[in-house]
Amino acid sequence: MTMFWAGILITSWLGLVLLTAELVHAWFPNVKEWSRKVVHIGAGQVVLIAYALGVPTSWGIVAAAIAGVITLVSHWVPIFASISAVGRHSWGTFFYAVSIGTLMALFWDTLPELAVLGILVMAWGDGLAALVGIHWGRHRLLGTSKSWEGTLTMFCVSTLVAALSLTPIAALEWFWIAPLIGLGATLLELIAWRGIDNLTVPIGSALLAYGLLNLS
Repeated sequence: MTMFWAGILITSWLGLVLLTAELVHAWFPNVKEWSRKVVHIGAGQVVLIAYALGVPTSWGIVAAAIAGVITLVSHWVPIFASISAVGRHSWGTFFYAVSIGTLMALFWDTLPELAVLGILVMAWGDGLAALVGIHWGRHRLLGTSKSWEGTLTMFCVSTLVAALSLTPIAALEWFWIAPLIGLGATLLELIAWRGIDNLTVPIGSALLAYGLLNLS
C-alpha cells in the first residue's frame, strides 16, 4: 500500500510541476528559461518523496528510464513546450534523467542520502545559479559566458544542500565536507557544455561526498 501511495504522490507532484511549467511558459513566452527551471527544480524534489517513503531502487531506475525516453522524444516532438522550447540545443533534460537513474543504482540501497545530495545539488544549485546568472549576472567570469553572481549562487546553494543532505549520516563531518562538495559542483558546472552538467554535477557531487566520507 505504501508503494501505491508513493506512486500516486510522485505522479501527482510531477503532474503539478509540468502544469506549472506550462502555465509559466504560456504567461511568459519570451522568457523560456523560467519554465525550464520550474521543471528542473521541481522534478528534483521527487527524490525527497522517494526517500521519505522508501521507494525501491528498481522503481527509481524504471521511472528515470521512462523520463529519459519522454525527454528524448520531446526533442523532436514538442510534447511539453516548457521542456522543448529552450531556444538552444541542449540534452540537459535527458542527462538529468540519466543521472537520477545512475544515482539510484549506485547509492539508493546503501547510502540513499548521497543520491538525494546529488540530485538536489543539481536541482537547486544549478537551477538557481542559472536564474541568477541570466537575470542578475553583471560580471563575466574570466571571459566565459558564466557570471560571478551565478557562480557564487551555485557554490552557496550547493554547499547548503550538501550540508542538509549529509546531516543524517555525518553528524559533524558535514561541516568541512559540504563546502568541498559545493566547490566541486561549482567547478563541474563551470566546465560543462550543452547540458552535460546535468550528468556530471549530480554524479560528481555524490561520488565526491562518498570519497570524503570515507576519508573522514
